[in-house]
Amino acid sequence: MFGTAREWLSGLRQLQSSLKPANWPSQCHICRAWPRQSFCEDCIARFAQPRQRCPTCALPLQDPGCHCSKEPPALDACLCAVDYDYPWADCVTRLKFHDAPQSARHLAQLMRHAPWVEHALDQTQWVVPIPLAMQRLRERGYNQALELAKHLAPDKVQSTWLLRHDSPTHQVGASRQERFDNVRDMFWLDPKSRQYLQNKHIVLVDDVMTSGASLFEAARVLRLAGARHITGLVFARTPSGLGARQ
Repeated sequence: MFGTAREWLSGLRQLQSSLKPANWPSQCHICRAWPRQSFCEDCIARFAQPRQRCPTCALPLQDPGCHCSKEPPALDACLCAVDYDYPWADCVTRLKFHDAPQSARHLAQLMRHAPWVEHALDQTQWVVPIPLAMQRLRERGYNQALELAKHLAPDKVQSTWLLRHDSPTHQVGASRQERFDNVRDMFWLDPKSRQYLQNKHIVLVDDVMTSGASLFEAARVLRLAGARHITGLVFARTPSGLGARQ
């Protein structure tokens, strides 16, 4: 009668959204001021200033964790909005672990305003979110990368092409090399998608990039299927000193 718990939660979110007027004032998630947006202009100016970054792994320039000159990644370009640090790490936690998929809209707005992102989204034919393992998807009820992608370019999103094997290995605490070893051959493509990937521009979307292992492996699979140009796009990039052991 009432459907599954996931259906109930989805219906509740839709009801809450329909009851909230478009101009309802919202509280800034960072400073708790009461503007009419979820991130106020002062906080954006303070915490979301653009940085010069490596064009293929999005680490800040001069970050010692950048390996692109010695190990060119499978990505042609990599873009991000902010560093994975205060206050944005808390925002990502809210999106992923506090049952708040609606917050993806606000993070996606920041992503769209990062340098070169609008151009990348305009030029691409397809936007592909990094998939979650099925066990994690069942636990969470949604894929945060897909939620971001739907707000970035809803008419270009393809969420069923790139698939992921379940893996018992967790990346938390793993070294950079261990992370790359753990994701090797983790992704595969629906065979029906290959005809649509030939010579196309693809944007791969994820919430956080730590070592780049997942994005690079997904890009490798797409490249083998014939994609011509692949851009990684993430909300936050972990500086090497704060991420996995190098």
